[in-house]
Amino acid sequence: MLRRILAIFHARNREFYRDKAGLGWNVFMPILIVFGFAFIFRGEPEDVFKVGVLADAEALSQPDLPFLALRHVSFIPVTDLDSAISKVERHQLDLLLDPRGTSRYWVNVHSARGYLAERLLRSADTDGGPVPLRQEVSGRALRYVDWVLPGVLAMNIMFSSLWGVGWVIVRYRKNGVLRRLKATPLSALEFLTAQVLSRLTVVLIASVLVYVGADLTLDFVMRGSRLTLFLVYVAGSLCLISLGLVVAARLRTEEFADGVLNVLSWPMLLLSGVWFSMEGTSSAAQAVSQLLPLTHMVNAARRVMIDGAGVAEVLPEIAILGGTGLLLLLAAARLFRWN
Repeated sequence: MLRRILAIFHARNREFYRDKAGLGWNVFMPILIVFGFAFIFRGEPEDVFKVGVLADAEALSQPDLPFLALRHVSFIPVTDLDSAISKVERHQLDLLLDPRGTSRYWVNVHSARGYLAERLLRSADTDGGPVPLRQEVSGRALRYVDWVLPGVLAMNIMFSSLWGVGWVIVRYRKNGVLRRLKATPLSALEFLTAQVLSRLTVVLIASVLVYVGADLTLDFVMRGSRLTLFLVYVAGSLCLISLGLVVAARLRTEEFADGVLNVLSWPMLLLSGVWFSMEGTSSAAQAVSQLLPLTHMVNAARRVMIDGAGVAEVLPEIAILGGTGLLLLLAAARLFRWN
């Protein structure tokens, strides 16, 4: 059994390496996307103040501090103090204010907008009672390229996983390759396992090359462990490769397979938080997003790279992706048709 799996594994790898266009697409296209976004969003952020307030929306509607009544300042209710302080450190919030009891606020000493927001706070509350206590934090600004890179890596994995097995196996069936393999002792599960291992190897090597290239040129944020990030992408790759196998289990033409794969991939691109956060979207869109494997891969990778999450913190996403991948592989083996 192992020898048959390895034979298919090596044959599939040789086929991929000989396709120079496919190899170049998997490596260079995501790098171009990252550079494109770094170029487009290289300018300074707009002077729009965002202030986090440790209070609910109802309390903000009846503010006690004069500062909270200012116009042209976006006051965002927050409940998690540690998470909100981290956003101040990364310049995602210009100021964090706790109006409860002994009022206090947090400002990033390296943030220009934080400096201006603090001046507004102190000037607005000079005549309205005691000024809140000042708490200093510091940290590097989170650029859009830092935020989007985990999603770009996950997107590249998704395309390579779905089309790398889904489209190719349908072509094998159409060209009669699978019919000839059916005459050998090779079982459907063995054949599909070899496809998973081959594509997983290619996807991870391409992702490592993209990661290293971006690291050498963009100096992006990486606060977590690279091993943890690797585990997230391994689990995500397994899940998406298995999804591609399910698509290819019975289809006969590449055109139909291409259409089905597009139907699967585009909703994931739009609803998985690859290009923009899902926080401001409708509750229905957020609910659908949680059903998509790409969402869990992007969220886990972003938490590792930006928040410094460890294995234990992203273990639920890894378990969801790995478990779903195993179920999809078994379903593909059950549905698989040689001709």
